Amino acid sequence: MDQFVPVKRSKDGQPVRYLIVDDSVFARKNLGRMVETFGGQIAGEAGDGLTAITEYDRIVPDIVLMDITMPQMEGIEAAEKIVQQHPDARIVMVSSVGYQENIVAALQRGARHFVQKPVKPEVLYEVIKYVLGEDGSVAQAAGAGA
Repeated sequence: MDQFVPVKRSKDGQPVRYLIVDDSVFARKNLGRMVETFGGQIAGEAGDGLTAITEYDRIVPDIVLMDITMPQMEGIEAAEKIVQQHPDARIVMVSSVGYQENIVAALQRGARHFVQKPVKPEVLYEVIKYVLGEDGSVAQAAGAGA
């Protein structure tokens, strides 16, 4: 894996704080390792949408990486509820369920972007930079608007 330039919060230069939400512990650990290679910090984890909402309120992370298909509450519904409470929340959906309607629904309900599983570190890195507002060129390349 190539070395990534650490992605920092633009306002204070601190590490980006992540909430990782996936019902698979393996997937959470895998995403956690990736964001740590980007210089990120795992602020919290959740295994379902309900816990994701509680954890978001508790830690107010910079970015949420959220699976779509989970027990108790799906990721799209959890994203919508988080954005209702925190309009500036940055949520990136991460899912192997890449159906166009799921992606559109997630973006309509407040998610900022979508990453397909299996996640490629270089793709996640570019999406994170874009969502943090460091590089607008990724948006045009991916064809998605925030």
